[in-house]
Amino acid sequence: MGAIIKREIGAYFTSAIAYVVMAVFFLFSGYFFWNLLYYDTTSITYYVFSQMFMIVLFILPILTMRLFSEEKKQRTDQILLTSPVSVWKIVLGKFIAADIIFLCCMAIYIPMVLVVNYFAAPNWGMIVCNLIGMFLLASAIIAIGIFISSLTESQIVAAVAGIATALFISMMDTFSSAIQIEFIQNLINSLSFMTRYQDFYSGLLSLADVVFYLSVVGLFLFFTTRVIDRKRYS
Repeated sequence: MGAIIKREIGAYFTSAIAYVVMAVFFLFSGYFFWNLLYYDTTSITYYVFSQMFMIVLFILPILTMRLFSEEKKQRTDQILLTSPVSVWKIVLGKFIAADIIFLCCMAIYIPMVLVVNYFAAPNWGMIVCNLIGMFLLASAIIAIGIFISSLTESQIVAAVAGIATALFISMMDTFSSAIQIEFIQNLINSLSFMTRYQDFYSGLLSLADVVFYLSVVGLFLFFTTRVIDRKRYS
């Protein structure tokens, strides 16, 4: 699995994908940070992380679009499928590689926190909650993106489908408010990524929210292994 992780990280940096994703992430994080820096340093982490929800949703399909679709297009998936590595390790290796790239994106928050610490005493508990929440959100979106990538050999289709899924996720609260049936409202709210994410950037670390995101990760990685397994034995 280590070889797969190393291979995927190398592929990210030999193409423009990692640089584009990191540049967009740095640009928006920096903009939101600078926008509030001289006005209210006490709530700056809340503002930055709340605004980054939509950015994370829409840039991660670019990160995941090639993970399996490119393998299918170049027929290198046959090499993976006939290797002694289990399908689960292949999927997990690609997932971890994408997560590592996202952690590189999140590294931008280290100098930001240091700047906040210079101007005011930061709320470290809130900062940690924000970082955990963003990483869990990204991991869930990456797992969904990997599943979508396993369904097609076109990176463009995978990217568009991933962005469409991100749009649907971002509109779940809107759907909930438009439905008058309380049971359905509660069901949608319980599945809302935004509602779960709000707790983190508000400084609340909830076990239920952590379990929700980890469940999404586990579920879609399982779906991906089923798709790949079916191809292996077909």
